[in-house]
Amino acid sequence: MAEKYTTTDSGAPAPSVEHSLTVGSDGPILLQDHYLIEQMANFNRERIPERQPHAKGGGAFGQFEVTQDVSAYTKARFLQPGAKTEMVARFSTVAGERGSPDTWRDPRGFSLKFYTDDGNFDMVGNNTPVFFVRDPMKFQNFIRSQKRMAANNLRDHNMQWDFWTLSPESAHQVTWLMGDRGIPKTWRHMNGYSSHTYSWINDKDELFWVKYHFKTDQGIDFLTQEDADRLAGEDADYHQRDLYNSIEDGNFPSWTLHVQIMPFEDAKTYRFNPFDLTKVWPHSDYPLHEVGKMTLNRNVVDYHAQIEQAAFEPNNIVPGTGLSPDKMLLARGFSYADAHRARLGVNYKQIPVNEPHTEVRAYSKDGAMRIRNATDPVYTPNSMGGPEVDPKRAAEVHWAADGEMVRTAYALRQDDDDFGQAGTMVRDVLDDAARERLAHNIIGHVSDGVKEPVLSRVFEYWKNVDPELGKKVEEGVRNGG
Repeated sequence: MAEKYTTTDSGAPAPSVEHSLTVGSDGPILLQDHYLIEQMANFNRERIPERQPHAKGGGAFGQFEVTQDVSAYTKARFLQPGAKTEMVARFSTVAGERGSPDTWRDPRGFSLKFYTDDGNFDMVGNNTPVFFVRDPMKFQNFIRSQKRMAANNLRDHNMQWDFWTLSPESAHQVTWLMGDRGIPKTWRHMNGYSSHTYSWINDKDELFWVKYHFKTDQGIDFLTQEDADRLAGEDADYHQRDLYNSIEDGNFPSWTLHVQIMPFEDAKTYRFNPFDLTKVWPHSDYPLHEVGKMTLNRNVVDYHAQIEQAAFEPNNIVPGTGLSPDKMLLARGFSYADAHRARLGVNYKQIPVNEPHTEVRAYSKDGAMRIRNATDPVYTPNSMGGPEVDPKRAAEVHWAADGEMVRTAYALRQDDDDFGQAGTMVRDVLDDAARERLAHNIIGHVSDGVKEPVLSRVFEYWKNVDPELGKKVEEGVRNGG
């Protein structure tokens, strides 16, 4: 008898993997064939709901090592000099479904989970330093505009540009999207950004605002639209395959973490709203500080368990770190955890890939799929020796806010506008070749189904970003590309 015999899910030896239990060789199948029922029932329930955005993606495990001293800005233990922390990363596209091609033009998600000694720290970011909208009220509608129409279940460029041109704050991100960064060559050849502003607090209780920049050590590289379209047909899993094979071959990709640091008081008078997700902080104002290196060196062994069920959420913060007044970030602090509860169940943090690498002493109890043993007392306050809160250890980040309850945009500051930073990017950051590719990509995208009245708004949108670029886009589209 083979040592590695097949078992049922309960561990008992399986009776057969070829033949159902029947009345005679030609008779009906019997209901008491529990193994057949187990096989069919499990198959019918194999799929969990896919993520709403960021459904298609992959990732790997690795390590983060601190190489520079930022202890003057944060007391977070995993960010102290020489600290090494196990972590997992997931890269993704935003709009596509689980079976969509890796090489569609789309922002790439860049989500990280660090298994620190003080609990899990997550960074939920993208391969761009900005985003399309600055208020969470618009997020759901933005995502729907990038997905599929109700009538024909097809993605529609006219729908996308309709939303973008009616939301001028999207201009900066759309400029990134239509440029070279819109289709990275591989996940290894793209940066990752927190995009959001986060906070750090040091051991003197001084608060700083920070932005995270994970710079690829492989160098930035991209695919042309034509190469991306070809690869979408030849190998829809091109980016997933590249990452997996690179790690299998011992070619471990790495990223160097830098941060921009803004003193707390600066935020009150800075010329841009530092919490506006559609804006960057110019490096001339707040230069990059190196922190450490992230290296991915271990492939997953079960994609479903370790990537599809991986749950990242920006509210996973540890002492020395915190959120900020960024409206989108504060909303995501609720919405990401809520999405995981809906998709994976209330006890999703007990799934091994999400479980912290430190002891959990919480009063959460029961619910579907709870596997961590509860111990008495199961309530607080109690006089039975249960765990007690330690606010000083938590080092929760606080800031002051006041004013009337309103529904309004961020207050405008000196240099705040929707098109300024996008225009600066086009004129001062991109070289001539990159500007040509940007115009080419926009013209091709707009020429595919965008019609009036959206079309005229598209031309005006790009003229607001840069008059020369807008003129080139209009002439290219009017003349048939």
